[in-house]
Amino acid sequence: MGKTYKDIVSGKDFPLIEGLFIGDLDKQLVDLIRHDIKHLRSSDFISQHNLMHYRLRKISDMIAADKKVNKRMRDRFTKVLNDEYYHEIDVQKQLDETNTFGQKVADNIAKFGGSWTFIIPFIIFMVIYILINIFKPFGIIWDGYPFILLNLCLSMLAALQAPLIMMSQNRAAEYDRMESQNDYRVNQKTEVEIRLLHSKIDHMIQQDQPNILEIQKLQTEMIQSLSQQLLGLREELQAKDHI
Repeated sequence: MGKTYKDIVSGKDFPLIEGLFIGDLDKQLVDLIRHDIKHLRSSDFISQHNLMHYRLRKISDMIAADKKVNKRMRDRFTKVLNDEYYHEIDVQKQLDETNTFGQKVADNIAKFGGSWTFIIPFIIFMVIYILINIFKPFGIIWDGYPFILLNLCLSMLAALQAPLIMMSQNRAAEYDRMESQNDYRVNQKTEVEIRLLHSKIDHMIQQDQPNILEIQKLQTEMIQSLSQQLLGLREELQAKDHI
C-alpha cells in the first residue's frame, strides 16, 4: 500500500490520489476551509470527499450572492415602476373632472366663435343689417349711417368674447402644461430604467459570466476528481486480479 496522508477535516488517512494539498487550492476554497479549521497550512491534505463538500458550498454561496444582487435590482425596478411620481395621468380626463360650468361655457363659446359656423352667418347678418339701413326698403330704418347701434353691439360682443376666449386659452395652457409634465415624467422614468438596465448588463458581464465560468470550473474539477478516484479503484481491482 502506498503512502497515505491525514485528512485535515476528518482525520482519516487517504492515498494521494484521493485528495489535494491546501496549497493547490484557490483562495476562495481555502477561505471556506479556514472558516471551519482555523490553523490551516498549505501543506495540509484534504480528501476529495470533503473537498467536494466545500466546492458545493462555494457554488451555493456564489449562487446565493447572485440571487441577492438580482433581487436588489428587481426591487429597484419595482420601486421605479410603482413610484407614483413617474405615473402618467390622463390629462383630458383630469381636466374634464375639474371643469366648472363657467369654464365649459367659455370653452363652447370660444369653440363656436372661432368656427365658420359663427363667422359666415354673422357676416351675412351684418351685410343685411347695413343694406336695410342704407336702402330703407319699405321705409324701414332704425340705425342709419354711421350705424351707432351696430357699433355698440359689436363692441359689447367683443368685450364679452375677449374674457371668455382668455378663459378658454387658460384651459388650453393648463392642458399643455400637464402634457409637458407628463412627457417629463415619462422621460425621467425611461432614463432611470435605462440606467438600471445598464447596471444589470454590467453585473451580467462583470459578475454573472465570471461566476458561471467559475462554477463550470468547479464542476469540471469535481468530475475530474471522481474520474481519478474511479481510475484508482480500477487499478486496485486489476492489481487484485493479478494476485
